[in-house]
Amino acid sequence: MTTTAELIADLLALGLRLDAPDVGAAARRGGAGPSDHKAVTLGGRTVMVPVHTGPAASSPFRAVGTSVGGAARLERDGRFAAPIFFPPQPRFYALKTKDGIPYSQIAVLHGADVLATTVSQSCIRYTDRRTACQFCSIGQSLEGGRTLARKTPEQLAEVAAAAVRLDGVRHMVMTTGTPNNTDRGAALLCDSAAAVRAAVDLPIQAQCEPPDDAVWFQRMKAAGIDALGLHLEAVTPEVRARIMPGKAKVSLDRYFAAFAASVAVFGRGQVSSYILAGLGDSAEAILAMAERLIGIGVYPFVVPFVPISGTPLADHPPPDPAFLRDLSRQVGAMLVKGGMRSSDIKAGCGRCGACSALAGFEG
Repeated sequence: MTTTAELIADLLALGLRLDAPDVGAAARRGGAGPSDHKAVTLGGRTVMVPVHTGPAASSPFRAVGTSVGGAARLERDGRFAAPIFFPPQPRFYALKTKDGIPYSQIAVLHGADVLATTVSQSCIRYTDRRTACQFCSIGQSLEGGRTLARKTPEQLAEVAAAAVRLDGVRHMVMTTGTPNNTDRGAALLCDSAAAVRAAVDLPIQAQCEPPDDAVWFQRMKAAGIDALGLHLEAVTPEVRARIMPGKAKVSLDRYFAAFAASVAVFGRGQVSSYILAGLGDSAEAILAMAERLIGIGVYPFVVPFVPISGTPLADHPPPDPAFLRDLSRQVGAMLVKGGMRSSDIKAGCGRCGACSALAGFEG
């Protein structure tokens, strides 16, 4: 019998066909974070499921009889698999700033209760495909007029307060395109977090590449940031060089120095790193990296690679569901043995878990 965790892993890998694409909270297209996805609640967990990708169009999973508030049928190859629900559109999306900017262009809801924003929607590598991460779509939502190039601290504070008040948001993720090769966005994140924490008591995770000086971790903590994401995405030098040629110039040694320094500031389990399963790294390589990360206090957030339309990897296949299940099961066991759980993370992607099946395999 398929468990809920296994079903979620399969759904995240294969995507979902919708009878009624407009039901519930609007699906996201392009941009940073879970792109081409829709929020779906299954077995009490809200996950971000691919619905606008190429593989999703031919997925064996289909949602039938969709309605907000009521259960829909999740079918697999025409057979009933589970009841699912579609969360409603967040209420803060209906608001605008005093100068007419929709709140949804400043921050969006991910999963069930996390507010997410990309503070700066540009990156020094994005416009040059010789250096850009081949999976990245950070510029798409900007080109489509669905976001702002730069969110001010004041705008973020205003939206965060409304999201807490109207939609019960419990934590926040702040990420950024890489603006330079020095602090790599840490200064922007400090200013943004300080403004939000002055307005509302909301735990925050910040995400950036390793800054040039470890003092930035102390500054981020002092600004009100509770958890940190330093994302590897790929774990072997060969895959890093092929998939993200610019970011691969930031060596694994540099990442591990940053991991050690940041764990000393934020604490064990409060620093995490995305690992995208399906880019070409073997299960053995990912498991070895996960074990190494857990050993130094970093949560390895294993997430299935999702091919996003309009990127160089749009036609790259997603991970095989069996591969993802087995990988999630083994990393989950490692986390339990290492005394780490997603529920212990104060804020961010690991705590949310909407893009990964990993939390369901933590025991």
